[in-house]
Amino acid sequence: MKIVCLTSVHPRYDTRIFFKECTSLANRGHSVHLVVADGKGDEVKDGVSIYDVGASRGRFDRIRHAPGRVLIKALRLDAEIYHLHDPELLPIGIELKRRGNKVIFDAHEDVPRQLLSKPYLNPPARWTLSQVFAVYERWACLKLDAVVAATPFIRDKFRAMGMRAVDVNNYPLLGELAIGEVNWSSKNNQICYVGGIGRIRGILEVVEAMEQVTSGARLQLAGSFSEADVQASARAHPGWRRVDALGWQDRAGVRAVLQGSMAGLVTLHPAINYLDALPVKMFEYMAAGVPVIASNFPLWREIVEGNACGICVDPLDPAAIAKAIDCLVQHPQEAERLGRNGQRAVYEKYNWTNEEAKLLQLYASLA
Repeated sequence: MKIVCLTSVHPRYDTRIFFKECTSLANRGHSVHLVVADGKGDEVKDGVSIYDVGASRGRFDRIRHAPGRVLIKALRLDAEIYHLHDPELLPIGIELKRRGNKVIFDAHEDVPRQLLSKPYLNPPARWTLSQVFAVYERWACLKLDAVVAATPFIRDKFRAMGMRAVDVNNYPLLGELAIGEVNWSSKNNQICYVGGIGRIRGILEVVEAMEQVTSGARLQLAGSFSEADVQASARAHPGWRRVDALGWQDRAGVRAVLQGSMAGLVTLHPAINYLDALPVKMFEYMAAGVPVIASNFPLWREIVEGNACGICVDPLDPAAIAKAIDCLVQHPQEAERLGRNGQRAVYEKYNWTNEEAKLLQLYASLA
């Protein structure tokens, strides 16, 4: 089949979109095309043809103009199936469906719940936008052929509204972040956090925890801040002297950080959209054989404690985070045991190979 994946928000090498879904479909023999809006030009990579419709000048310019440019390119490519990856592309999904095409919406997040946690919106605006988008999302997605959901929770939400939905979880690619046995003798006295950095993702509590650790561990911080004021607060805290700010890292950089770390942090705040989420970083830590220090949400506790692969803590308690860091750093044999358990769980169930099969089955049914 000729398949066109569309995004106006994500980078061209987004792990879920490009390295997992597009590459899996191309390896299956489909003609796969990816339309992006990053201003970096066209190219062909790993059997996927990438088309660039040009970058936008900020969020509002993107929302107003990028979908139109994406639609023009999508129509020119004339595919059998279109796969949308951004909520703001739902209007062009409806237009593509009106023209007789098959259209899939990939729900990376539960957007109505996510809007309730946006820091740049005041509470009344959050509630109003959440309610309005929930109504629009239901109306729009009912017109499409299927929804691919990033978690079982999101899948069940769409199924309850009468839509065809399948969960394709964002689990790691086997062998990407660790191959074979992890060499714990090469570990450094460090723990890590990989991913987007912000207040709601727990960075201020983590930095405060670093001031309290007694093991001498340093934090390898791999990612970019989303809020300038939060970045300033973190850098001004005394705990920052134990932080190595690495900035954004490519996949090779992430692999190197994980290989040297004795634990990985995913202490996100108990925001409504995080409670039922499956954070990619948690499973990537596990895949790399790194024990996890995670927020004590019921679902996350079930995964972490159920597979004996880390420690769950109150994400709002810096002292509890510091205690967990010291426990793993000061007891490397126990940390190694937990890390191996996590890696085993990924190889057995939390991996992309299992999720790929569900994606391919959906496409086969739409052919």
